[in-house]
Amino acid sequence: MSFELIPNHSPEPVHPELVEGGAGLRQAQPERTRSNEPTDLIVDAQGIHAWYGSSHVLHGAAMQIARGQTVGLLGRNGMGKSTLIRTLLGHVAQRDGHITLFGKDASRFKPHQVARLGVAYVPEGRGVFPNLTVRENLVMAARRGVDGRNDWSFERVMATFPRLKERLTNLGAQLSGGEQQMLSIGRALMTHPELIVLDEATEGLAPLIVADIWRVIGEIRKSGIATLIVDRDYRRVLAHADHAVVLQKGQVVLQGTADDVAGSPALSNYLGV
Repeated sequence: MSFELIPNHSPEPVHPELVEGGAGLRQAQPERTRSNEPTDLIVDAQGIHAWYGSSHVLHGAAMQIARGQTVGLLGRNGMGKSTLIRTLLGHVAQRDGHITLFGKDASRFKPHQVARLGVAYVPEGRGVFPNLTVRENLVMAARRGVDGRNDWSFERVMATFPRLKERLTNLGAQLSGGEQQMLSIGRALMTHPELIVLDEATEGLAPLIVADIWRVIGEIRKSGIATLIVDRDYRRVLAHADHAVVLQKGQVVLQGTADDVAGSPALSNYLGV
């Protein structure tokens, strides 16, 4: 088993090389990687703390994402998942710790600097422009990737989201919640990212739309784009992920390969399942 069960008995950050074993703590063994997983890190965040005013939300959280890897971020509501995402992307001003993105120190980067590195963000609430048409929402964001890639063309996005093709002249405000989510993902893909971040990927959507969104997430994974996913359906997150990280009260309490985290007896303690 390669998951790490990190004891949470102290408010102080736990040393990342210690995991809970049968007789107390033992040194963690190097995590096994699948043969088709790349090993170069595009995200390496360590000792992350974040505050909203006087509220201390993240307490030494850590996360790593390798090129082409899909990572699921799990935890109950209010445990700091969205705050960790927003901190990594530069949206939380009160933060501490070290964040490396694509080999660059991004600890104090602004959101636009993170985006220019090749990171796309599909936020909770979708964030479409309500007074722009579907076509305008897509085209205004389109650009080549940092390496010149242009494989997620307008035509490919239309083929991926046939519903959007039928509504190209509709305003963003005229779309259903599911269509807005499709538009938000399509817009992110047209920036040709190296990493796409999906916060609450299917929240509040109808079952048929949910199935369609997960289909697209599977296509994104196959295309080689690294992905960070937050969603309430932890089973589907684990089914689509290579690696999983579980947060509790702003700390990482469990992490490892998705298969091992799914099989961990401790998972139910942290997700309330």
